[in-house]
Amino acid sequence: MIRHTAAAALAAVLLAGAPMAYAATDTAATTMKQGEIRASKFIGSSVYDLHNAKIGSIKELLFDRAGHIEQAIVDVGTFLGMGGKLVAIGLNDIKTDNNRLTLDMTKDQLKAAPAFKYRDTESTGSSTPAGGQLAQPHRAR
Repeated sequence: MIRHTAAAALAAVLLAGAPMAYAATDTAATTMKQGEIRASKFIGSSVYDLHNAKIGSIKELLFDRAGHIEQAIVDVGTFLGMGGKLVAIGLNDIKTDNNRLTLDMTKDQLKAAPAFKYRDTESTGSSTPAGGQLAQPHRAR
């Protein structure tokens, strides 16, 4: 009887300490690291040139099959939803400077860049075509 009570007490002590040990290691996994930015904050953010002039805004992010973001789609020159175009920019070309997104290009350079077109007919790429596969966007030539 004493053995069962001692074993139960030992098990209770071990189990009581387990959540604390788990919580100590889990905290680091749930905290954003320095320099990280949430996609929800990135999409829709304004993009500025090096002279602090607004040149567009982030419309979409394109992921490769491994889950890495390859490109950001920048909406250039749109006014009230009309007259602009989409341009694909390498994610490495967009920098964070003074808590804003900057690009080493002018608005005219972006307007002269090749237009980005979605492979599907949706303007947002958020739907899936028949068959349930995601549409594969591509650049216009």
